[in-house]
Amino acid sequence: MIAYCGLDCAKCEASIATANDDDALRAKVAEEWSRTFHVDIKPEDIHCAGCRTPGVKVHYCESLCEVRKCALARKVDTCAACGDFPCGHLAPIFKMAPEAEAALRSLRT
Repeated sequence: MIAYCGLDCAKCEASIATANDDDALRAKVAEEWSRTFHVDIKPEDIHCAGCRTPGVKVHYCESLCEVRKCALARKVDTCAACGDFPCGHLAPIFKMAPEAEAALRSLRT
């Protein structure tokens, strides 16, 4: 479950909480993300099946993520398949999660 940006959705606690219907984990994720991203996120907002799969997504991934919007518009499976890889949309993600860049680069070889 590699996201467009290279993050591994299977390791994302929002995805894990959704798959396991784990309200305690939802509360933990909401608290951590609220603190990290300086926004108010409630446990009931933590529902995500992954950005490349049908189903629920957290609000940011569904509506605000520029990487997802771009990948959908370009009709690529991941950013690794894009002719403009790597681009400025990915820089903040790669800074926060270098493993995302490594995952995408491994898909290009």
